[in-house]
Amino acid sequence: MSNLKTALDHGLTEKEYKKIVDTLGREPNITELGILAAMWSEHCSYKSSRIHLRKFPTTGEVVIQGPGENAGIIDIGDGQCAVFKMESHNHPSFIEPYQGAATGVGGILRDIFTMGARPIAILDSLRFGDPSLPKTKYLVGGVVSGIAGYGNCIGIPTVGGEVYFDECYNGNPLVNVFALGITKNDEIFRGYATGVGNPVIYVGSKTGRDGIHGAVMASETFTKEAEEKRPAVQVGDPFTEKLLLEACLELFKTGVVVGIQDMGAAGLTSSSTEMAERAGTGIRIDIEKVPRREESMTPYEVMLSESQERMLMVLEKGKEDISEKIFRKWGLDFSVIGEVTDTGKLIIAENGKAVAEIPISLISEEAPIYDRPYAEPAYIKESRGFDPSSIPVPKDMNGVFMKLLSSPTLSDKRWIWEQYDYMVRTNTVVLPGSDAAVVRIKGTKKALAMTVNCNPTYCYLDPYTGGAIAVAESARNLACSGALPLAVTDCLNFGSPEEPGVMWQFKRAIEGISEAAVRLNTPVVSGNVSFYNQTGRSAVYPTPTIGMVGLITDVEKHITQWFKDDGDIIVLLGETREELGGSEYMKQVHGIVAGDPPRLDLEAESNLVRALLEASDRGILKSAHDLSEGGIALSLAESCFTPENTFGITVELSGAIRGDALLFSESQARALVSLDDKNAGILKTITESNNVPMSVIGRVGGTGFLIKGLIDVPVSEARRAWAAGFESNLKSYAKA
Repeated sequence: MSNLKTALDHGLTEKEYKKIVDTLGREPNITELGILAAMWSEHCSYKSSRIHLRKFPTTGEVVIQGPGENAGIIDIGDGQCAVFKMESHNHPSFIEPYQGAATGVGGILRDIFTMGARPIAILDSLRFGDPSLPKTKYLVGGVVSGIAGYGNCIGIPTVGGEVYFDECYNGNPLVNVFALGITKNDEIFRGYATGVGNPVIYVGSKTGRDGIHGAVMASETFTKEAEEKRPAVQVGDPFTEKLLLEACLELFKTGVVVGIQDMGAAGLTSSSTEMAERAGTGIRIDIEKVPRREESMTPYEVMLSESQERMLMVLEKGKEDISEKIFRKWGLDFSVIGEVTDTGKLIIAENGKAVAEIPISLISEEAPIYDRPYAEPAYIKESRGFDPSSIPVPKDMNGVFMKLLSSPTLSDKRWIWEQYDYMVRTNTVVLPGSDAAVVRIKGTKKALAMTVNCNPTYCYLDPYTGGAIAVAESARNLACSGALPLAVTDCLNFGSPEEPGVMWQFKRAIEGISEAAVRLNTPVVSGNVSFYNQTGRSAVYPTPTIGMVGLITDVEKHITQWFKDDGDIIVLLGETREELGGSEYMKQVHGIVAGDPPRLDLEAESNLVRALLEASDRGILKSAHDLSEGGIALSLAESCFTPENTFGITVELSGAIRGDALLFSESQARALVSLDDKNAGILKTITESNNVPMSVIGRVGGTGFLIKGLIDVPVSEARRAWAAGFESNLKSYAKA
């Protein structure tokens, strides 16, 4: 096996290479080796995760398309459907943050319009390291600029998201991007290469050498040489993508498209083989017909390039002229580069001579699947031995409160989202900053709400509970916005699957997500796995990010988290328990990440969602906000700090628990609502019928932020601390 060293350099194992040789009956040439290494990489084959992903619930009453396609699809009534997915671009964003993040946006948008849907919204979920480090400041600035630059230029609003900071992300930031689009149920397109003899068409930008080995690079643990891999990062062009989007949507109306696939990871290789695999066919590519922008490119380079803004499609034979006319009108490359065959093989020819010939089955279903060893990490047992009650209660709660308000994770992220054009297309109903983004569906009374969530500290301390809480919090976010939770997409970010401790985290997180998704009736319809978020032996916290979509049948009944009127009563739904393990309070104030995260009661979560939806439908709620990081004190503050002005409050909390727990416990299944006190009786009837604890804790009004006996500060001073916190922590970049 003389090519073994080359195979190992491409990320294959010796055993995997032997299987390739045995199946082909010969050694692969360099083009074949590159194709198989890319498609057998963790990034493309999911070889370490597939057996666990099968545990997800993926079907349901609203599910039209589950995992396995470019994006998931759910029915939203009236013959319409929502198409959505979340993807990661973590490794590229560390190496080159602007282009890494920008091309992450471009890739997820192509996943949406490939299915025939017009994208209408983007969310981001970002994780960075210690904000005091110059590298972190550089990454934050580059990533945010990349997301803004691409989304703003293509004209699709970035309407919400989340940002966390922790030292575990110092060497591996996470850049997860969610996108959603709308189409009609009878206008969905899929990635199938059907119809022997049908032409295979290349459209979009020309192919260059950027992004070669991108899929393999994303399937490796980072080393000190990682930053030398800039050629493996793609370069995006949002203006070309805008043309490609409009050209594809115009072409779909002609009825000549048989199948279509985005050229994402592994480029032409993945798009061609995945289309053939789904259809059970073969595909031949005449490599010299692929448009290219660089000279002397080899078949290996053309097949593995990850140049952006490209699509592969199969058309009805004889309809090429119709398609070419559309793409030429939009100024895009169009080339017939091959045809669908009945060989069951991927055949790459150059000037009539075969330069690669591989069975599709070897690339796809015969790709290795590993049931990797897993074992509970030692730190889990050590952490569970920590008792938060051993920590003394601080005497200066005002100081603690102000410190949390100004901390990087909890402070105002306006500096980020003001760089995004969140109002383009004029569908945005709720500005970034509330529990969920809300986007109207033009021509109807409906709106879609969407959110992204994951608390990585919870997942580190207990991956099962942390994964389940990510689902539950997402459902609460939607219900607090007046939306019925419908379905989930995920982005599962973990360290190396070759580490038994990481595989244990992954397995347990999936089990927690699965249980919560079943209990809350939110099936998983799409997603992404990102392993090897690790530098040496230092892995990121397990970060299984959940994106969830919900439906508001009457957009006029949507709710935001902000208080509306002086004199309104403030009501706490749910119970506060002494649960400080894994809290932002313990981390930011005491420097401790240990203990058990808050316990999760999925029945209580379901009851709360139901009560919130019933109350919003009755029109009695003026605001609703779920309680999560920072506990009730931070949630009250966030409700006071409206986009237009600032409200004061007077609140009294009761409970037989210590004062810091009353304020900062992160007990689940809770929400804050405000309403006119004349509607308190209606709310009480609703909460009692749904078995949700309810207590009136205070009233909106005044100039102070007063929680009797615990916190007493001017609300304007609290807002200043919150508003300045992010920029003061990252001031060297924020000023740039």
